[in-house]
This record gives sequence, structure tokens and C-alpha cells, in this order.
Amino acid sequence: MKAEALFWQQCSQAITADGSVDAHRLMELVIATYRVHENDYDEIERSAETLLRENHALRGNMSALSQAFDGQQRLFEIIFNNLPLGLSVFDADQRLTLSNIRFRQLFGLTQDDVTAGATIADLVDKMRGAEGAKAARRAGRHSSATANSSSIRRREWLMDDGRIIQSMVTILADGSSIAIHADITEDRKAAERITYLAHHDPLTGLPNRIHFREQVDAMLIERKPHEQIALVHLNLDRFKSINNMMGVSVGDTILQQVAERIRASAGSENALARLGSDEFAILQTGRQQPWNVTALAEQIRRALSEPFSHGEKRVELDVSMGIAVAPGDGEETDILLKNAAVALSHAKADGRKRERFFAGEMEVQMQLRHALEADLKAAVEREEFELHYQPLYDLSQRRICGFEALIRWNHPIRGRVAPMDFIPLAEEVGLIVDIGRWVLRRACSDAAQWPEGIKVAVNVSAIQFSNSDLTKDVSEALAAAAVSPSRLELEITESVLMENLSEVLPILHALKERGIRISMDDFGTGYSSLSYLSSFPFDKIKIDKSFVNDIVDNKEAHAIMHAIILLGDALGMRVTVEGVETAAQLALLECEECDEIQGYHISPPRPARDVPRLLSLPKNGAETHLPEARR
Repeated sequence: MKAEALFWQQCSQAITADGSVDAHRLMELVIATYRVHENDYDEIERSAETLLRENHALRGNMSALSQAFDGQQRLFEIIFNNLPLGLSVFDADQRLTLSNIRFRQLFGLTQDDVTAGATIADLVDKMRGAEGAKAARRAGRHSSATANSSSIRRREWLMDDGRIIQSMVTILADGSSIAIHADITEDRKAAERITYLAHHDPLTGLPNRIHFREQVDAMLIERKPHEQIALVHLNLDRFKSINNMMGVSVGDTILQQVAERIRASAGSENALARLGSDEFAILQTGRQQPWNVTALAEQIRRALSEPFSHGEKRVELDVSMGIAVAPGDGEETDILLKNAAVALSHAKADGRKRERFFAGEMEVQMQLRHALEADLKAAVEREEFELHYQPLYDLSQRRICGFEALIRWNHPIRGRVAPMDFIPLAEEVGLIVDIGRWVLRRACSDAAQWPEGIKVAVNVSAIQFSNSDLTKDVSEALAAAAVSPSRLELEITESVLMENLSEVLPILHALKERGIRISMDDFGTGYSSLSYLSSFPFDKIKIDKSFVNDIVDNKEAHAIMHAIILLGDALGMRVTVEGVETAAQLALLECEECDEIQGYHISPPRPARDVPRLLSLPKNGAETHLPEARR
């Protein structure tokens, strides 16, 4: 204001005495004043411009904030309503304030059902109708945990369509709550499946070994003082041959049928389990023993004696059983299971197809068996074996045409161990492969010292076909001894073919193509000997000695022998009769024009050192008098 008053005062000085205005003076004053305040005007102008710019910027920022807020809200709504989990928020009065789409889907609610202010009770009543609500109430169960000022509760709902919904509810300090809801049906089924498989056999659905042990534990604990509990350990005889001959899938189908028959025989009051492979177990309680378990074993045997069918194929099975009865045979699970297994081993060792009750001496025998097994392993390492040779006598040529190699074990302490005592054990524990390989090498080595026309016969186990490279073992043995393949004859039993026909036949053909002769041993003692003759062109069949015993006095036995010899002749196969012990038997077989004989009437098995003497005997080979040659 002072500047303005000064300006007007100066302006008044431009007025003359007569009242006229000095224009020149007035212009100078205006210009001077303008110059004095020029900087102030510039500052004002600049401030106005700044204010305008900031105003525009503020308006822009407000617009951006508004847009950002709208975008965040839309993003929140997208995430909130597309969560795979249901979400709900309730206030302190337990009234719904917020929920997403998944919440409605999980509980079968509509948009109208989940309006703000709906109570939990209202929502439960609307869950898939009244029946669903009742089901949910019945199935709902909860647990809780506290974390700081809030607590977490878990609840499950069983919906009427079978789904299981789990709710995790966080209750805040003011009483309001936030809940997350998930469909755990598949997870629960998977967990239940895992638990089931951990305790059951997936093929048969029976309890497995783990579950069975738990059942035995429980029953032994609950056993009354006067009560006996019988444990039956079952094993199918030679079931492996079914898998090998017909395939694993067929074997599995038959195992399922076996399980159903055993289940029907055992009844619901007894515990049944599949222990593994072709082994089963039954626990019988609350009965008088041993009578009731004997009856049970007989019932199972009858049930399994009926042929099993798979398409057009029919399979016959036998079963061996070991039985242990508590408390006499053990009051602890491990002891009872072990003793039943020991009894089973004895049943199988006694010829299979039978049941055996555990007895105290069996344990001693098992200990002796384990000791024998250890000695047998040492014998393989130290080569404590030797071969004896029994002559094969050609009736038409009146001479020894070969020798069968028979193994002998000379133990440094036990003395001579019979083959029937250690060969089955060697097959069971797998040592027969090493023993068989040694026999091949030694037999070929010994045969190399004999005249060129004398052959050597070697028995081959079924396990040598499946657990070793038999073709390679034979080739190496022949090469090491420089013996012609035509001088080696391999003898196999029907069990070799039963174990795995599809695997054995190619090996037999490969050996035969090399010039090695193949003989079927113990012909007539198996179920399928005739059928196997059509499966492979054997060079020879050896008639078991059980058919020779009565051929002189028994017409039926004589007729069977006559038929087998004619069969071999018709098929172009040589026939050897084992177990010839009398001159009368030899004479009859000579009349039947049998090709070869073998037995004590010619000579018992002799050490290798005696072979030259046997070959030098009159008529080339007998320690007893032989009949004259046929005319």
C-alpha cells in the first residue's frame, strides 16, 4: 500500500498550477514505477504458473489413484472368487460378512443363501437340503489349537454325495472368524488306500504278513488260560511251475481262486492272510486242538484238490501245511510263526502233499539242517565231492556202452553223505548250480580217459536251466576235456520241463543241435511224461526202477513195460530200464528187445578208478554172469 500511495503522490506532481497535466512527466513516472516492480510481477507470474502445474499434477494423481484402487479391487475379486479353497468370514455374532464362489460350491449353497447377515445355523440347514444338513451334523468333528490371541479349529463335514469337506476356522480375539474350506475326499481316499495296502495283499485282498502278525499278537494277549490257538502255515507245492508254464497272469488268477477257496474253508471266525507268493496262514481260536485244526486242514485240502480253471486250461494243485498250537508250541508271535514254518519245512521234506504238527525234535532237526547247509557250502569250496559211475549196458551189443555219473560227498567228519540227504538241500539253497557245473567238468574229464565209443550221462537239475547258463557250462566242460559232444548225455526229469517249458525247450534244442544227447529220466513217474515226449525229440527215455520190480511175476507190470518199450521204438527213442537187479528181470527185458539196462545186476556205482576194470571184464562189462547174446 505504501508503494501505491507513493505512486499517486508522484503522479500529482505532474499536474501544473493551472490544472493541466504534464504528460511527459507522467509517462516518466509510470515507466519508473514499472521498472521498480518488474521483478515482483515476474515472481507472481511464476508462482501462478507453478500453482497451475501442481493443480494439474494433483488432478492426474487423483485420477491414477482412483484407477489403481479400482484395479486392485478387481484383482482382489478375481483372486477371491477363483481360489481353489472356499473362504468365509463371520462377525462376532456368527453372521456371514464375506464368502467366495468356491465356498458356495463346496457346500451346495446358492447366491441367495450366502447374503450378508446369514447365520451359520441357517447355512448348515441349507447344505444340500435337510438330509445333507443332518449328515453334516452327524459327521462333523473338530479339533482345536491356540496360537497367540486367536484359536484355530478344524472340522470335517460328510456331505450327502460322499464328499468330505474340511474347514480350518481361525477365531480372532473379538470373536469374529475366518475359515478356509477344502474338499479332501481324494486325499482321504488316497490315505485310506495307502493304509489298506500297508496291511493287505493287493492281489487277493487278504491281510498281509504285517497285519497277520498284529492279529496273532492281539489273539495271544487275549487268549484265555484254557484256550488253544492253532496257526496253520500253508504252501502250494511246486506252484512256480504254474507261473513258468502258463505265465504270471494265469498264476495270479489261480492264486486269487486259491485265496477264495481257503477263505471259504476257514470261515469268518478265523483270521486268514497271504504271507507272500504262494504262502498263506490261518489262525484258529476258541477250539479244542488238535482235532479242530486237523479237520480244518482236511477241509482245505479237499477244497484245493478240485482242479482250477483258466479258460480251457485246468490246473491241479497240492498243498503242504505246518501247524503250531499255542501255548504248547509258543506263547509269543515270533516263536509260534517260526515253529509253524519249521513244521511246514518238514511236511515238504517228507514228500509234500501233507500236514505236519510242530514237535520239539523238529527244532533239533532244523538246527542239524542248518549245520548241514553250512557244511555243504564249505564242501563246494573245498571240492569234497567225487563221482562214481554205474554202467549202461547195451543188450543187443552185449557190452557196456556208457556210464552214468553219480555224485558222492565224503565229509571229513560226517563221513559219506547220501545224495538223497544233500541234493534236495543243494537245490533248495541254490548250491546245485555250482555242484552241477563241477559234475559236468569232472565227468567230461574222466570220460576223456575212456575209449572213444563210451559215453557219459550226467543228471541236470531244473535250477541249472533257470539259474545258470547251462549251454555255456556244457560247452566249457567239453572244450576243457576235449571230448566230443556226441559222447555226453544229459538226463533231465519231468520236473525240469514243468518248471518252465518255454524257457527249457530252446536250451534243449540248442544242446541237441550241438550233438549232445538228451534223455528223459524217471519216465512214467510224473503226470505228463507222455505229453512231454511230443514237446521235444528225446534221444532216450529211462524207465524208472519202480516199473521193474514186479515185471517177472505181475502181468500188468509186464504189460506196462512192454507198452513203454514199444512206444520208445515207435518214436525212435532208445529205452533204458533202471533198477535191474536179477537175472530173471534181465532175461525178460532181453526178450522184449529193450535197448539198455542199468542196475546192480550189472554193477553198482563204482569210483572212476574202477571204470577201466569194468570195461575189461569178459563181454565188456559185468561183475555178474550175463546171458548169451541174442541170436
